[in-house]
Amino acid sequence: MNGARSLARQSLNEEACWEAVLKKEKSEDGQFFFGVLTTGVFCRPSCPARRPLRKNIRFYKTAAEAIADNLRPCLRCRPLVSGKDDSAERRIYALCDFIRKNSSESLNLQWLSQKACLSPFHLQRTFKAVVGVTPRQYLEACRLETLKKQFRSGNSLTEAIYDAGFGSNSRVYERVNTRLGMTPTEYRAGGDHVSISYVTIQSPVGLMMVGATDRGLCFVQFGDSRLKLLQMLRTEYPAAALAEMKQPYPEQFGLWVQALIRHLSGDRQRLFLPIDVRGTAFQFRVWTYLQSIPYGEIQSYSEVARGIRNPGAHRAVAQACASNKIAIAVPCHRVIRGNGEMGGYRWGVARKRTLIDLERSAKAAVAQERASRTRSNRIGRSNISSRRVGRSV
Repeated sequence: MNGARSLARQSLNEEACWEAVLKKEKSEDGQFFFGVLTTGVFCRPSCPARRPLRKNIRFYKTAAEAIADNLRPCLRCRPLVSGKDDSAERRIYALCDFIRKNSSESLNLQWLSQKACLSPFHLQRTFKAVVGVTPRQYLEACRLETLKKQFRSGNSLTEAIYDAGFGSNSRVYERVNTRLGMTPTEYRAGGDHVSISYVTIQSPVGLMMVGATDRGLCFVQFGDSRLKLLQMLRTEYPAAALAEMKQPYPEQFGLWVQALIRHLSGDRQRLFLPIDVRGTAFQFRVWTYLQSIPYGEIQSYSEVARGIRNPGAHRAVAQACASNKIAIAVPCHRVIRGNGEMGGYRWGVARKRTLIDLERSAKAAVAQERASRTRSNRIGRSNISSRRVGRSV
């Protein structure tokens, strides 16, 4: 595809761009980008994903133009990452293995950058692009995972903290909120001294119980009866102090509940709610990725595994989805099997299918409303122009 290689800088030759996209020309990477309007992503020409219809594609000279058009980078071809970074990426994965095996040691950015043969700045940037977190955050996640294993083995609190590599009680207590969802003592005691507010409400997909601490949602599940849901909550947090909320709800709790209801009704498609749950470092990577899947869209377990840069972990991804206890806020219902089948869902496959259908219908309705509004605006502008022409004549 030599003819399309010298695409004009000032204006793109869309026919040549489309030909390059059809042929997945790697030589054109960096020369332009194409956006897929139906999925809301933009890609490099050589993207391995299945080609969309021509009518759904828009071309951009730079990634900045695509981002300005409210498109997000494709998770398969990673258009914001240079293709020259493959060797650096391999070094990052090797460094992850090293950190995991030596998380109890004192590891700083300078030392890790020397280990990876990268500058501290390049390591920080590349590590986050590949793994999704900074080296420090990854190290702390590994240490917290070791800490939880120490708890399960029956070691004392102080011994577990120092064996995990934290060095002091204060350091683990400062960082624990983002991973364990509660302090080490509370975790080991099954939620002792933790207060959880909860309420049971009707939703478009059945009875739903919402439980939350003062830090965020810790329980969002569906069930057939209030008693069964309450038993599930007690099983998850056997030593926690449970308090059923009555209307009017406390302000923050009420805002979280209202956001979930509006989201399920299709009135609020974007959902950004704090969660306060326990999970492994891998589970948090999966759950965080699930929150990035757009409303009304679905992905396969394999696509999620590739999205978290662990392509062989599709079974582990399925297990992480099955371990999710925060329905909707962590939208595991948006993940299906690669053959198009629904796959499992801890709250029932029928409910999973209903949730997907509700989201697609709400998204289509919003798109139709926007298109109608756009047509109305165009007609209005046309009428104004016609009146102006008539006056001038």
